[in-house]
Amino acid sequence: MPTKREQVLDAAIEVLGTGGSRALTHRAVDRSADLPPGSTSNYFRTREALLCGVAERLEHRDRADWETLNRALGPATVEHLIDGLALFLTHATTTDRIRTQARLALFGESQTMPALSESLRRGHQRLRAWAAEMAAAVGMAATDTGILVDYLDGAVVHRLTGAEDGKDPREALARLTRALLE
Repeated sequence: MPTKREQVLDAAIEVLGTGGSRALTHRAVDRSADLPPGSTSNYFRTREALLCGVAERLEHRDRADWETLNRALGPATVEHLIDGLALFLTHATTTDRIRTQARLALFGESQTMPALSESLRRGHQRLRAWAAEMAAAVGMAATDTGILVDYLDGAVVHRLTGAEDGKDPREALARLTRALLE
């Protein structure tokens, strides 16, 4: 059961992911969370504090998803890595689309908020570390893992904008992964 603070943050993710950064106000989050007016500002006094809270909540929820994904995939093999990357990409752009759109909105906001920028940087470093751990288990160099993560970042944007809508990402991920392992 989520705490009230987590409920506020999940509502903020929903507002940000569906309406963009201009839609994100304390009042809109209160409405989305079905909480009395002023509830969001009790937890997050400023917009910057709310945005940093959203970044941290996204990271927490991502970590839980990654751990579930790793348990579901079985032993570390190249096929495991490819399947995991394809699952991650598909999940981020379908089931988790709103969360992913919220994260992209945070990137724009972070250009003028150093604390938010730092929070996003930490989250991205953890994503790279997770990917590096999976890739190292099948013999991929850490520098090549960065190429794979950068590809995933771009693929997420293309899928969200409809450029790769509906295509199975596994074939392209398999080609790239195998090429990086050579």
